[in-house]
Amino acid sequence: MNLIAGFLETAERHGSRTAIIAGNGETISFADLARRSGALAQGWHRAGLRQGDRVLVAMSVGIDLYASIAALWRVGATIVFPEPALGLAGLRHAVRLTRPRALLTSGAYGLIRLVLPELWGVGLHLGLDTGSPGDLLTASTPDHPALISFTSGSTGKPKAIVRSHGFLAAQDAALDPLIAPEREDEVDLVAFPVFVLANLARGTTSALPNWSLRDPGSADIGSILRLLEKHRVTRALVPPSIGDVLARAPALPLQTVLTGGGPVFPDLLRRLQRVMPKSGDTISVYGSTEAEPIAWQRASDISPSQWQAMEAGSGLLAGRPIGAVKVRLISDEIVVTGDHVNKSYLGGQGDADNKIALEGAIWHRTGDAGRLDGEGLLWLKGRLSGLCSGVYPFEVEVPARLWPGVDRTALVSIDGRPVLAIEGDEAQLGAWKEAGSGICVDAVVRVEHMPMDRRHQSKIDHSTLRKVMRRTLR
Repeated sequence: MNLIAGFLETAERHGSRTAIIAGNGETISFADLARRSGALAQGWHRAGLRQGDRVLVAMSVGIDLYASIAALWRVGATIVFPEPALGLAGLRHAVRLTRPRALLTSGAYGLIRLVLPELWGVGLHLGLDTGSPGDLLTASTPDHPALISFTSGSTGKPKAIVRSHGFLAAQDAALDPLIAPEREDEVDLVAFPVFVLANLARGTTSALPNWSLRDPGSADIGSILRLLEKHRVTRALVPPSIGDVLARAPALPLQTVLTGGGPVFPDLLRRLQRVMPKSGDTISVYGSTEAEPIAWQRASDISPSQWQAMEAGSGLLAGRPIGAVKVRLISDEIVVTGDHVNKSYLGGQGDADNKIALEGAIWHRTGDAGRLDGEGLLWLKGRLSGLCSGVYPFEVEVPARLWPGVDRTALVSIDGRPVLAIEGDEAQLGAWKEAGSGICVDAVVRVEHMPMDRRHQSKIDHSTLRKVMRRTLR
């Protein structure tokens, strides 16, 4: 069963239940969302949209977006999502690679068709005005493309990933142990669109962020707590940058915080556990855009010896690989395969560098270094490209984050020298340098602000950081 069929069945069973709570407080039930998607699909089909057409979607995250996703899948169209963190450059890149037949925009995004020459040739412009109700549902085979999204581009030019309906169903099945509702009145605060789609098929209410997804730094713990209390949110599915905000609360009224999309360091896990109720738990998820999830770990299951190993520089515990994925290590690099692991990029662009044939299957190269311990648990060492003087980033960064006054750390290679950059209390610089002498780094340098990735602000932007460090060390 694909996600749209699952959503429509759920809408029949739980019609009056709230499906989505928008960041501005607007709500919609499962039944109303299904009706709205049916009316949109009917109108777009009447306008000429057909199965297999590619539709570039540029909209704010809200109820209209998810109604539109459902409507496009009812028609059998393929959704193209540009990488929002890349702005207009990401839109241009998406248009060039996918050559969409139709464009769907709303609000301020409606202006892009006027300012981007790449869009002038797109003949079909879809709107959100609904006409007569409809129950259109075009049958889509498992291999039919459902959506095209893009990698973040943090390690090179963004690559286009085509996800079929069968692929999304396999990903949904892989996520089920993580996000299956544990109670009838489950309400999730969700910052990842894929989890909203999964919740729509499960009958779980999704509360959307009340902060800008393009600027996680705008998140305010006070306003988040008011959202959690008003809507009786039970779980939060957020990136580590928002996990850090949640950890500033005096107490969290949540049973679960699930976080991923960037490294989840032990100091964040501990800070979250301190503000969670005794029955609550924090779950860290490891994966990539091409393979989500790969492994996950409950903080409550981390043993004292495993905490100590992380603090001593043994890497970052990612947990046990899920049953739906196979994991191998080749020259320290983590490679994976499975039904929910991307096997090829659109047009094959990037396959030579990121895909390998092994054991009769296509495997994805994550670019991450790691190890499997005697219990079959996966430990992360950091980016394979971050190896410097025989040391991987997390072997240094994880213990350094526990030094007094440290907010963020990053190991960078400057002219072959391992240098540790630290964001934090300047008064502690002397202590950091003393501690750094024992962990195989040539220098410890304080930076005012650590440059972060544009998608979730949960990963260090190493390219920008190297430029800053070179200027600092002159």
